[in-house]
Amino acid sequence: MKVRIAAWALASSLGAAAVWAVLAARAHAQPKLDVAQILERSAAARGGLDAWGKVQTMAWSGHVDRAGGSGPKPQFVLEQKRPNLTRFELVAEGQRSVRVFDGQEGWKLRSDASGRPDLQPYGEEERRAARDALVIDGPVLGARARGVELKLQGVDEVEGHPAYRLSARLPSGMEQHVWIDAKSFLEVKYDRPGRDTAGRPTTVAVYLRNYQTFEGLQIPLTIETEMPGGSPGGDRLAIEQIAINPNLPDGVFARPGARTSRRGITVDTRAAARGPNAPPAGWPPLRAPSTSATGAIERTGSTP
Repeated sequence: MKVRIAAWALASSLGAAAVWAVLAARAHAQPKLDVAQILERSAAARGGLDAWGKVQTMAWSGHVDRAGGSGPKPQFVLEQKRPNLTRFELVAEGQRSVRVFDGQEGWKLRSDASGRPDLQPYGEEERRAARDALVIDGPVLGARARGVELKLQGVDEVEGHPAYRLSARLPSGMEQHVWIDAKSFLEVKYDRPGRDTAGRPTTVAVYLRNYQTFEGLQIPLTIETEMPGGSPGGDRLAIEQIAINPNLPDGVFARPGARTSRRGITVDTRAAARGPNAPPAGWPPLRAPSTSATGAIERTGSTP
């Protein structure tokens, strides 16, 4: 019996030693960088602060893969303008919804039970989230210039790769976390406040994947949300087209229904907008982003 106990203790000690050896090796393999160095390398990996500083507007279009969903995929267009103006349009199962934020106030437009457009203002929680939104730059690019306080908390494993974990305190006082891949120095994950399927406040994880190069800028083409504990309810945005510096007047982000100029914005010609997912009668066609200032949209290279 004593021999068996001694053997078990030895095996346990060896197993623990092996685990600690692996963790120590991973920690040792990561360069000892401070926050400023991590941010500098991350900015360079994304294409450089100067290049991103020239981007004043951006628009994405694509579809949404919903957890457990089937049938036609919802189509979306997201338009963004500095500092924090956003317009998100979605067509799903023949229903149109729009969320707009003009920098101060926000509105949500959707179909009511009769199919008619129903416009509601943002609540305080929605306005606060919109003011903190990561428009154009993403979680950390130029964060300090935006008044975000960042601190290095450690190194975690994100989808099998080591990543620096930073805490980010936003000007509003809300704290989030951002993970930057220790090899590519691209943002791979961040968390944000959200609500679960029962409407209760929770923290949602957002994963950034499939980076591609557009006009020298690294942009993720897959953005997936995950509910706590991996529970169902998350969505995945699949970005199919990107326009850099399209003409987006402030009126694009005005209260829906207001008389504003739509100059420079083209109309969507994709079959999906006229097929099974077409919006109800009386709604305008889904807006599509115009091309970038340099002409055709380019995509080159790939970063894991």
